[in-house]
Amino acid sequence: MFLQGWKDGISAKNSINSLKTGRGGNNHLDRGEPQTGKTRQRQKQRQRLHQKTYGHGTDTWDAGEGRQNRPVQRSRRDIGQGVKASSGEGYGGEDPRGENPVETKRKTLTIALAGNANVGKSVIFNYLTGLHQHIGNWPGKTVERAEGTLFFKGYLIDIIDLPGIYSLSTFSLEELVSREYIAFEKPDLVINVVDASVLERNLFFTLQLIELETPMVLALNQIDIAAKKGIQIDHKKLERILGIPVVPTVAIKGIGVYALLERAVEVVEKGGVKPVRIKYGKEVEEQIQKLTQFIEKVGFKYPARWTAIKLLERDEEIQKQIGEVAPEILEKSRKLAEEIENLHGHPCETVIVSERYETARCIAAQVQEITPGTKQTLTDRIHNITTHIVYGYLIMLGVLLAIFYSIFTFGDITSGYLEDLLYRLEPVFQSFLGEGVTMKLIWGGIMESIIAGVTIALPYIVPFYLVLFSLEDSGYLSRIAFLMDAVMHKIGLHGKAFIPVMLAFGCNVPACLGCKIMETERERLLAIFVVTLVPCAAVSVVVLGLVGKYVGLEWALILYMIDLAIILTLGRIAFKALPGEPTGLIMEMNEIRVPHLKTVLTQTWFRLKEFIIIAFPLIIVSGFIIKLVEVLGYLNLIVNIMSPVTVNWLGLEPEMGISLLFGIFRKELALIMLATVLGNLAVLSPLQMVVFTLVVMLYIPCVATTAVLVKETGWKNALLITVSEVLFALLVGGIVFRVFSLLGLP
Repeated sequence: MFLQGWKDGISAKNSINSLKTGRGGNNHLDRGEPQTGKTRQRQKQRQRLHQKTYGHGTDTWDAGEGRQNRPVQRSRRDIGQGVKASSGEGYGGEDPRGENPVETKRKTLTIALAGNANVGKSVIFNYLTGLHQHIGNWPGKTVERAEGTLFFKGYLIDIIDLPGIYSLSTFSLEELVSREYIAFEKPDLVINVVDASVLERNLFFTLQLIELETPMVLALNQIDIAAKKGIQIDHKKLERILGIPVVPTVAIKGIGVYALLERAVEVVEKGGVKPVRIKYGKEVEEQIQKLTQFIEKVGFKYPARWTAIKLLERDEEIQKQIGEVAPEILEKSRKLAEEIENLHGHPCETVIVSERYETARCIAAQVQEITPGTKQTLTDRIHNITTHIVYGYLIMLGVLLAIFYSIFTFGDITSGYLEDLLYRLEPVFQSFLGEGVTMKLIWGGIMESIIAGVTIALPYIVPFYLVLFSLEDSGYLSRIAFLMDAVMHKIGLHGKAFIPVMLAFGCNVPACLGCKIMETERERLLAIFVVTLVPCAAVSVVVLGLVGKYVGLEWALILYMIDLAIILTLGRIAFKALPGEPTGLIMEMNEIRVPHLKTVLTQTWFRLKEFIIIAFPLIIVSGFIIKLVEVLGYLNLIVNIMSPVTVNWLGLEPEMGISLLFGIFRKELALIMLATVLGNLAVLSPLQMVVFTLVVMLYIPCVATTAVLVKETGWKNALLITVSEVLFALLVGGIVFRVFSLLGLP
């Protein structure tokens, strides 16, 4: 191995102390002068003067003082350039930000944040970009792309938060997207965020980034947690070994973030730093070098050495691309891989991964010193009990019931309150528009669509995301996934899918959005399909308000049991039908901690904004179309067209077709319209009530859910899911009608 020792350096605890008091420290507190009453008064006066002059943030500039540690500051949105940061060295009393940020031509940089999941990437991203960020999808992919901007040292910097991944292979869409972005988009710099408390595990990914030959700075994050675990890290020594700048940070407190950005800009201005070449064992290294020489001759788009390693690892994507360019190199790589396998007695990819892990272990051993704790910490005890074979499930059940109850209760109360409040506007619209067609289209088509989105989706989406991101940030989400993994594998999913499935009982919309936590496109599509079958709160209104009230609660429970059996059956069928192989659960058990409120609120806000932008237009358009059809008098025509299905096949009353049509808009509208059309629900037979309710539980998702389906899966998959569920609902409804009729039920 290409490793050698250096003298021991400072500890993680000392790193924290140096950050707080020196360069790159917690700049919010370190002003370079004693914090007396007069000093604070002078600072406040200076802040007010600065804000009046420049229109943003806190003045981080001290006239006549040398370089001081300064927090990254956010500019006003109308400046149009993202976050504003201070800069300069030895100002000599002149504010370096005196230039007009609009008129001056800015230099631009692109910096990507890369690292494992739960290492603090998103915290750093949110800290740097504030509200100047955009959440979308990577082109042609269902993987999220988070992008934000900030202004720093004369640069307009575009920050890309890459998905949290553990390798640069192509086992998941996230890994493929990250690899292609770094290799082809070629950001000016990659900031590799690592968790200092599990350094060895994180270095495995760092070594792959080094192999990709990208300009890098390493953010040694969460060194406070490492210190609590008795882990002392010499970051200077780590910097010498890897050949890249290493900056200790505690992102959740903002410690070291300024120094990190400063080093990043410094590296870019110097033209990048060349990391050391990580060498493998002699036998493997010889084969890598042989293959690298062949690849260099064909000028492949990826770095030659990295490509050689990936070919020996039998990376399918690289093999496919090399096979198209130079088939002889692909054949040569297979022969060299066989030689390694003959020497080691293991698959070549296993040998290389083992070598990389050993390299990471050796580096970690040289730069960190671990002092074993004398007693078990509180977080260790919490971890042990939350993953216990008995207590873990009991705690999980209690937590999930509390979450479900709180979200359902909050959503129900808030939805009712908002509905009462917003429907008070109807007389106002009537006074202006009268009772004619215009009123029906404006109020019934547009306003009621908006009210539906506000009163049905939002009361469930907001608490869902608050809970989801709190669970994720606290570390408990990974423990729930671990406990439920075996159960969810029965339908081809792993434990992480249990969260959106469970919360779909509140609302399918946030549940579909929550399926982003699945790693592969196959699993994401399968999870979305399953959650659309889960009866949401609006469906529960129909079940309890119709069957529960008029037929009996026992029949309402039977319908839920039938629906659960259908979910498990269809989930299993979809699992077998979808191409691709299921993946096991590989999820880091990150440290149990108190959720970071700012991070949770920021992520919740951007998810909510995303839903409003994407779903609301579709809700309004579809609602308007339905109302237009009603106003034009085509509903009776539609009833007659639907009669062969609703009357002859399902055994329902002709008018019930209208209710099913309105149920597309909002599921509980199916019950409301049924009461409106029939006048008295008691005129229906118990069998008609059961069949009608079962069809409502299974057929097309509501408009809001359909809008999310289009966004998350694309038009084709959304159409496929919608059509298949409608046909299946009609099939099941007809079968149940005939079977129950023969049995004389209910």
